[in-house]
Amino acid sequence: MTPPTPPHAARASHVSHVSHAYDAVIVGGGHNGLVAAAYLARAGRSVLVLERLDHTGGAAVSTRPFAGVDARLSRYSYLVSLLPKKIVRDLDLDFRVRGRTVSSYTPVEREGRPTGLLVGGGERRTRESFARLTGSDREHTAWQRFYGMTGRVAQRVFPTLTEPLPTRDELRRRVDDETAWRALFEEPIGVAIEEHFADDLVRGVVLTDALIGTFADAHDPALSQNRCFLYHVIGGGTGAWDVPVGGMGALTDALADAARAAGAVLATGHEAVRIDTDGRAAEVTYRCADGQGVAAARHVLVNASPRELATLTGRTPPPPAEGAQLKVNMLLTRLPALRDPEADPREAFAGTFHIAEGYEQLATAYARAAAGEPPAEPPSEIYCHSLTDPTILGPDLAAKGMHTLTLFGLHTPARLFARDNDAVREELLASTLARLDAHLAEPLAECLAADADGRPCIEARSPLDLERDLRLPGGHIFHREPAWPHTQEGTGPWGVETGQPNVLLCGAGAVRGGGVSGVPGHNAAMAVLTGR
Repeated sequence: MTPPTPPHAARASHVSHVSHAYDAVIVGGGHNGLVAAAYLARAGRSVLVLERLDHTGGAAVSTRPFAGVDARLSRYSYLVSLLPKKIVRDLDLDFRVRGRTVSSYTPVEREGRPTGLLVGGGERRTRESFARLTGSDREHTAWQRFYGMTGRVAQRVFPTLTEPLPTRDELRRRVDDETAWRALFEEPIGVAIEEHFADDLVRGVVLTDALIGTFADAHDPALSQNRCFLYHVIGGGTGAWDVPVGGMGALTDALADAARAAGAVLATGHEAVRIDTDGRAAEVTYRCADGQGVAAARHVLVNASPRELATLTGRTPPPPAEGAQLKVNMLLTRLPALRDPEADPREAFAGTFHIAEGYEQLATAYARAAAGEPPAEPPSEIYCHSLTDPTILGPDLAAKGMHTLTLFGLHTPARLFARDNDAVREELLASTLARLDAHLAEPLAECLAADADGRPCIEARSPLDLERDLRLPGGHIFHREPAWPHTQEGTGPWGVETGQPNVLLCGAGAVRGGGVSGVPGHNAAMAVLTGR
């Protein structure tokens, strides 16, 4: 099958033997590629999107993973924080998010008594929960001071994500807080956490934002944990993480609709296999069910990893990335009761439910995984999207009180799965659920729903599974370690440039990439439209 010719295609005169010519060919139909396609098409450019899979959306999709069960889960990407409202407005997207009533709940046993830390439900509830856990107001006061600092940084840094890259000095002046700059940009985040907080559990809850998708210690001198932390606390200028109404696929469906409505051609089942360019015009060779074709373009935007870009252009690939997460999707007949008598499951699971994420537990898990062994107490966190957005459940499931659970396991680097992916995945899943069970008044297994074939509604994905299914390099959800949101050696004005003037990187591996943000797609489109 050959993509149809756009009505206003611009053919590069020196390129021959091509199927069609476009102003822009976008390799990859994930959310960033769709953002770029929509912006360029709305600006009157002819656009072709080549997507290897039979659907668009990449990792930001909603699926029904359990046979015969009407539950639409955000299978790989879960929450929204980094998506600027500007993109939603600019593209007239029919897309909404809902805030969570609770930020987090962390169960723990203290002096033989089950208890926990609730953050959310109002300032008074949060303060009382800190006091119940720690015996004083000190940690709550420190919490307010610390997140007041990150909140001010968020207000100043987040708007820059859709602007040309500032220099490091420009961003520092914009932050205008030397204490915050030192804590977030110059010293390992563990230093600031230990300066502010004394309680091990509170320290751990803070640290988790530095470890989502990043395999690092709190005191790693490379500061990869700091970069991860920064992107997790600046979203929307507040750091709040919201639930996409209708599931994550609602966003990519809206983006695909916007791109098509503007005239972009979305060709699924079309895999790009080579990019040739002379810096002024390019040819993208692709294959599909009907054979092989070539599309000519003035610009090529690559919504794939930097390693995939190197492969497509015949260049030396960057060092391999390594993902470090276990992803688990579940459907429950009911939320399990908790051992903490003060915890209501509908409240505890409404935010991020932290498991085995005390500060020392995280350090121990990291050290063990770095030595090549699965953590004995795997840290993880759970999200129950159906509490915030029941529309992802069919009416019958919702009426029965059923719920989705999504678990994200930390400190499980791809190297652990190399010897036997299936066996290690099952081993880590069992030990992760055992840590959760330690805080429940009933085993989770008794709450799992069954699919149409009688099998438990639970699926797990390792980094190697994500690499196979989504071509995430090493299963890394950010394609590579996040970069600081300012200019660095080799970056261009928008952080999407590649060294080839008409080939741009619009995926998570771009500067200011990662997460469900659309930022790299927006910035690549702006680089084309501004000619910078």
